[in-house]
Amino acid sequence: MQKILLAVALVLGGLIAYVDSRPTWDDTGITAVAVFLTCGMLAFMGPKRPWLWALAVGVWIPLMGILWTRNYGSLLALVIAFAGAYAGMAARNAVSPART
Repeated sequence: MQKILLAVALVLGGLIAYVDSRPTWDDTGITAVAVFLTCGMLAFMGPKRPWLWALAVGVWIPLMGILWTRNYGSLLALVIAFAGAYAGMAARNAVSPART
């Protein structure tokens, strides 16, 4: 299941970054929400590794931003990705707490 979720995370992160890199796309808020919700959804389904989902989804925007346009501000996408992933993990733990 982890490998499938990782593949999904990489594909969705790449798609979000592709849309964000288009010259006609100028809506950072929608991109941020997409990253947050995607990471949250993945961490809800696989709560053991929220950092993995945050990196798999969120690394593409800074990678493209830094390599293509020298936009170091795009690193903020990782902050949003980590916030979404850990929010998804917290939601999963709230719904189904760990058994002792």
